[in-house]
Amino acid sequence: MVSEKIILQVLAEQKEELQNYRAQKWVSRKEENLFELDSPLAQVVIGVRRSGKSTLCHKVLQGHGIKYAYVNLDDDRLAAIQTEDLNTVLSCVYQLYGTGVPYLFLDEIQNVDGWYLFVNRLLRTHLRIFVTGSNAKLLSGELATHLTGRYNEIRLFPFSFSEYCTYHEVDTVASTTKSEAERKIAFVNYINDGGFPEMQGVRNKRGYVEGLIEAILRKDIQNRFKIRNVDMLRKIAHHLINNSCQEMNFGEMTRVFAMSDKTIQKYISYLQQAFLIQTLNKHSFKSIQRISGSKAYIVDPGIQNHRENALAAENIGWRLENVIFIELLRRCSYEYLDVYYYKPGPKGKEVDFVVCNKSVVLELIQVAYDIDAPKAFKRETSALLSASTSLGCDCLTLIAFAESRDMEKDGKTIRIRSAIDWLLDQ
Repeated sequence: MVSEKIILQVLAEQKEELQNYRAQKWVSRKEENLFELDSPLAQVVIGVRRSGKSTLCHKVLQGHGIKYAYVNLDDDRLAAIQTEDLNTVLSCVYQLYGTGVPYLFLDEIQNVDGWYLFVNRLLRTHLRIFVTGSNAKLLSGELATHLTGRYNEIRLFPFSFSEYCTYHEVDTVASTTKSEAERKIAFVNYINDGGFPEMQGVRNKRGYVEGLIEAILRKDIQNRFKIRNVDMLRKIAHHLINNSCQEMNFGEMTRVFAMSDKTIQKYISYLQQAFLIQTLNKHSFKSIQRISGSKAYIVDPGIQNHRENALAAENIGWRLENVIFIELLRRCSYEYLDVYYYKPGPKGKEVDFVVCNKSVVLELIQVAYDIDAPKAFKRETSALLSASTSLGCDCLTLIAFAESRDMEKDGKTIRIRSAIDWLLDQ
């Protein structure tokens, strides 16, 4: 239980902070267009911690001149808050903002057990609700079960490369030698430092990333799932970060971590639910093959570099592949498309990404940092052509750190796209 006096004090301080926000100075994000402001549905924004969920909601509400109340539940003074305290929270909101406030923004709501019952009750009173959270299962699962379609879910990732350029005032349009050089510099910085909004102005990026990872492990996983062996969870997390873009070898992890296969998979599921790790399944019409040999990616490239004992291989190709995958997740979520990778067999030619609309393959995408060498170029293009025949798809894209152009091979067109051009193509 938390006293009304404490809740009122916390909310009053948060209201004061809210008055200092200036939404017009924030980077515009594509997800702003996904909000349904006039809808009776709860607007739910989920994503990794510190990806900008709160800022996005504030920007949308303030940008439309909407009067709203704000409650940030990710406050240490509200850590002990229970379901029965939420009515006291509502009373404090009315005291501070007035009983006629039309919108209520509940930040990091997943910290309170049974939050969905409270939100459901508010929706029945025709109060417009904005909700953010940092755990996919807790939010999506409870939303689907208890709000039964009365919500609009919006997924948010850290800055895309386009948003990164906007933040750093990099010209993404001009074709001068200087502007092109600036974009290349920004691209190298992006695949090394990543796109967490707060980290852009931080010098001690290592301290920031280590603190972020620890907050995810402690607050979004350990506290919610009552994990006792958080040290082992931490080791598995760093193992996956160091081996991003690779297939997860559960047999090897079982031996290394001396844990059961079932427990390791459970821990990986928690990391995925907290959005730290994103997994990619193999393309197959057989369910067992889709879930076997899954790959692990990280939600942002900055997580890989800025950590203690970060001994990940300096493979720029893998970093580029990770960036392309996260961007694909962004784009495909808008159109409800699925992404897989293709590997026909142990010795088959692998294609990095297969974009599907249900069972229909829409595009095959191969990622390679350097295709200047004839052998590398042949390897990447032949994989696309082979998969094109097997999957019945003629939309073939090769993304590389090279000039954009189209080429004809074996009667098919392969679109070669500069990684920078592709990432900036909105």
